Amino acid sequence: MYKNFDKILVSSCLLGINCKYNGGNNSRKFLKEFLKKFCIVSICPEQLGGLSTPRVPAERFGEKVVNKKGEDVSLEFYNGAKEAGKIAKVTNAKYAMLKAKSPSCGFGKIYDGSFTGRLINGNGVAADFLEKKGIKIFSV
Repeated sequence: MYKNFDKILVSSCLLGINCKYNGGNNSRKFLKEFLKKFCIVSICPEQLGGLSTPRVPAERFGEKVVNKKGEDVSLEFYNGAKEAGKIAKVTNAKYAMLKAKSPSCGFGKIYDGSFTGRLINGNGVAADFLEKKGIKIFSV
């Protein structure tokens, strides 16, 4: 299935880059060995869309993304998804390893928009966009 040095988009926070909403990261040691098989392309769709780090946490509610202050940040999330798509295209990436539950990168399950920790079936904005472009998504 995988070929040596296939391009894989990886959520930057999973690689230890401090781009998470609170300024931290979601580094995962077990990924290090697995990712040696790939040419890694680090992405943070939220930063690509123009959001700062740190930033107010946001959740997806239907087609909108709203932060905890009630501000609509959908435009930034959709712009970031488009930029991630451009990166996938120019690098010819076929796979993406994205951060679970995120309003941008979540795949399969995301927070419901109530900021209560409740999960629902769904995808983050970038995960949706990339999947529609034919990228195989893996959630971490």
